[in-house]
Amino acid sequence: MAGKIFYRERLNAKEGAKTPRYRVIAVSGVELTLHADHLRMAELEQIAQSVNAELVHLKRGPKHQDTRPEKTAHTGA
Repeated sequence: MAGKIFYRERLNAKEGAKTPRYRVIAVSGVELTLHADHLRMAELEQIAQSVNAELVHLKRGPKHQDTRPEKTAHTGA
């Protein structure tokens, strides 16, 4: 592969929403200019294939992990 495209999932993208869920963070080894803020996975894959680049998914850090406690059923016994 000639280069890499680094992307991450948007923080406020909701499951099932009809809006693009991904944002390109960086590009390495490929001359590429993007004119969109958010992209769909199919669009990212087509761009990567066209410029012969690898897609690299950036993981969220521990600060942004879902830390909400599990809801437990309360039994009034």
